[in-house]
Amino acid sequence: MANNLERLKELTAKLEKKIALEREDVSVELLSDPKEVLATKRENRREFIEPLIEIIPIEPKSPQTKSTRKENIERIEVLYKELNIFEKSPGFENIFIYKAMNLSGIGLKEEDFGEVREGKYIQVIAITYEPDANGKKKAKNISLGYFGKGDTIDPELKRKIIEFVLRWRYEKAFQNVQHYKELIDKLDLPKLH
Repeated sequence: MANNLERLKELTAKLEKKIALEREDVSVELLSDPKEVLATKRENRREFIEPLIEIIPIEPKSPQTKSTRKENIERIEVLYKELNIFEKSPGFENIFIYKAMNLSGIGLKEEDFGEVREGKYIQVIAITYEPDANGKKKAKNISLGYFGKGDTIDPELKRKIIEFVLRWRYEKAFQNVQHYKELIDKLDLPKLH
């Protein structure tokens, strides 16, 4: 995993460099034959995409991905029970019908990850979309767990709450990838090579 992350960082750096070079060469492109410029850009894109295909598991049915998902779902189910999420959302399989899941009172962004927001209460919030009286879809927040004031939360409980939300999002990402893969499989696409 660390090796893949390093390779992804390298590819990102290469892409940023190419973007910077393309910005500088705009005037040259205007003077060049548009067909040559397009062919070069297409080749550059292929050089960038092919290594990504090796890093990012596109096929979610690979043995490694299957075991990762299985372990993740098993851990979500343990946390679902430990955090008493079942009280607000009975039936473990039903927690994946929600469109998204957030955590109030604790930061999940890179810059404030795991930090309790001063004076805030900790809740796991599920988001679903339901039609209003006019039939327009509106976001609806559903509290799946209330854990009290953030200032007094037990560090182990905080860790489990964060883990539950992140693991739920991880599984939801797998489900979304599978959904889009199935839609793409329905298309009759030409091969890149």
